[in-house]
Amino acid sequence: MKYRKLGSSEIDVSLICLGSMTWGEQNSEAEGFAQMDMAVDYGINFFDVAEMYPVPPKPETFGFTEQIMGNWLAKRGNREKLVIATKVTGRSSNNLGLGHVRNGARLNRENIFAAVDDSLKRLQTDYIDLYQVHWPERQTNYFGRLGYNHVDDDSLPIEETLDALDELVKSGKVRAIGVSNESAWGLHEYLRLAEAKTQARIISIQNPYNLLNRSYEVGCAEFAMREGIGLLAYSPLAFGKLSGKYLNGQKPEKGRLTLYERFTRYSKVNADEATAAYVALALKHGLNPAQMALAYVNSRDFTVANIIGATSVEQLKDNIESVDLELNDEVIQGIEGIHARYPNPSP
Repeated sequence: MKYRKLGSSEIDVSLICLGSMTWGEQNSEAEGFAQMDMAVDYGINFFDVAEMYPVPPKPETFGFTEQIMGNWLAKRGNREKLVIATKVTGRSSNNLGLGHVRNGARLNRENIFAAVDDSLKRLQTDYIDLYQVHWPERQTNYFGRLGYNHVDDDSLPIEETLDALDELVKSGKVRAIGVSNESAWGLHEYLRLAEAKTQARIISIQNPYNLLNRSYEVGCAEFAMREGIGLLAYSPLAFGKLSGKYLNGQKPEKGRLTLYERFTRYSKVNADEATAAYVALALKHGLNPAQMALAYVNSRDFTVANIIGATSVEQLKDNIESVDLELNDEVIQGIEGIHARYPNPSP
């Protein structure tokens, strides 16, 4: 396994991070345990969860993923060897089906403190290594939203959110803080306020990054690198599409996009054409298409951790082993050529 510093902190995390959003929905607790055991055997020390998981979110499964991880931590007794990241649910009035979370969660002190205490209980720990804001309070571009329409609404200012996060760091409940699904302006505002008020500084951003969506490179990448903020790349296989298993209308029985038709982010114009080109490139060079897609994410200077997920240990093994794949110049040039032809079909 390879390790990198988590942003500007002194925390060492594995380049491959184990994602968890299927546990409690597509995966049972026993299967989640098996995935975590395999991850540790491969040297992974970085696990990512969220209070709203599993996905798709439902009132009856809310918190199940953290609970599964907490039960595993209690049984294995290895908490101190791991870096655990979780997230506080953002404002739930964005048609995300999360009205069951604290009656429409807001990113204020009351909600954040309630969320972190509940997460600590489910995780059966007394501290969280990385606590992240799952998405912004304000209306902006995330979850595939294109264009920008400025909206002045009743969104809470970032300052109020940061004040609460800073308290958690000072209390010892949280070691470090980060953001997710955030923009370059949002990064700047968190950093500006932290410097002005001598508060905790964000050290990571968890945004989507994959061969079908490299929009992070525009705006956020340079800003984050120069400010010591590491990318935790999520959805590196674009919900599994980059494996090629959905090409030509295929619908694998247990595939995520087969089971949940609501996930259309990676089904936009030219997404299938780009996927077919990437898969063909991988096969031409004798590579596993999924491993090639993951290896590209691993190879980026701004990537601190690549958050992989799987529903089977066989998939998980292949995904983890992408850490050992070094893409040669010809493959990289091929990837860049496809990207020039089909730039960001699924932002």
